[in-house]
Amino acid sequence: MPCLLTDKDVDKSSAAMKQFVLTKLRSTNVPPQVLEAVERSEMNDVLAAPLRFRSPLSLPFASISKGNVCVAGDALHPTTPDLAQGACTALEDAVVLARCLGEALLLRTGDCAAEESHRVVEAALRRYADARRWRSAQLTGASYAVGFVQQSDHPAVGFLRDKLLSGVLAKTLLMMPDYDCGTLSSSCAC
Repeated sequence: MPCLLTDKDVDKSSAAMKQFVLTKLRSTNVPPQVLEAVERSEMNDVLAAPLRFRSPLSLPFASISKGNVCVAGDALHPTTPDLAQGACTALEDAVVLARCLGEALLLRTGDCAAEESHRVVEAALRRYADARRWRSAQLTGASYAVGFVQQSDHPAVGFLRDKLLSGVLAKTLLMMPDYDCGTLSSSCAC
C-alpha cells in the first residue's frame, strides 16, 4: 500500500531534512558561505526520493529482457552513490546494447519478414542481458557494501573500516571503472 503524505507531512519532512543537513555541515569544517546558502534555501524547491534496496543477487536470475523490451541504466543496476559509477555504467550499457543490436541487424537477411526482424531483435536483447547481468550484479553489490561500510556508525565496523578495510575499499573503488565493454563495430553503417 503506498504511503500518502499530506502537504503538512511534506513540509515537516523538508524542515527535518534541512535541519539534518545543517547539523551535519556545522560538525564539519565548511565555509560560512555554504552554511548561509543552506540556511537561506527554500525547501519547497527540494525534491527527495528515498533510496531503495534491490538485492544484487536478484540480477543473475532476473528477467532483464522480454520480447523486444529490455532494461538498462538505473533500471538495471540501481546503485547507491558510493561508487559514483551510475552514468559510466549507463554508457557501458549503451555500447553493449548498440553492439548487440547492430550486429543482429547487420546479420539479418535483406527483405526479412517483420516476424523474423522481431526474433532477431529479441535474440540481440537476450545477448545484451546476458552480457550485462553479472557486471550489474557486481556494481550493485559493491555499491551497497561500500556504502554500508562507509556510513556505519557501529564501532566494530568503524574499526575494521579505518584499520583494515580502507585499502580494500580503495582498491574496490579504483577497480570499478576499469571495465572494458568493447567497441562498436567499425563495419556498422551508422
